[in-house]
Amino acid sequence: MYRRSCGRIVFVSKDLHVVKIKIALTYKNKNYVGSMFGGSLFAATDPIYMIQLMQILGKNYVVWDKATEIKFKKPVYKNAFAIFEFTSDEIQDIINKVATENEVNYTKKLFITDENNMIYTELDKTIYISSKEFYKKKRALKK
Repeated sequence: MYRRSCGRIVFVSKDLHVVKIKIALTYKNKNYVGSMFGGSLFAATDPIYMIQLMQILGKNYVVWDKATEIKFKKPVYKNAFAIFEFTSDEIQDIINKVATENEVNYTKKLFITDENNMIYTELDKTIYISSKEFYKKKRALKK
């Protein structure tokens, strides 16, 4: 399903802390005025942070995409790129916050650029993270 966004993963670090994508401008995602459709830019970036955290944190955590604020700075008339990165300090901070607060909404900034790092789109992605144990208890209370 991800391939339909026209996004392609071009690099993944061994520890999954860095993922790089390319969003090619094609007839599939070109809008009426010839620039890249904003929905394609959003769709190509949507699942990556969530999947990274699910894999990095492991099975004892629940991770969901919660919200995204997207700001289109200028139209994209060429291939676009994004780098998704978590530092070891960020991962440890998430683990510590979940340990003390049970759940956290973590907001991460992301830029969609061209090959020269010109910024075309800025996103603030909010990801919900909790311990699996807490999440199960929380869901049981809602039933």
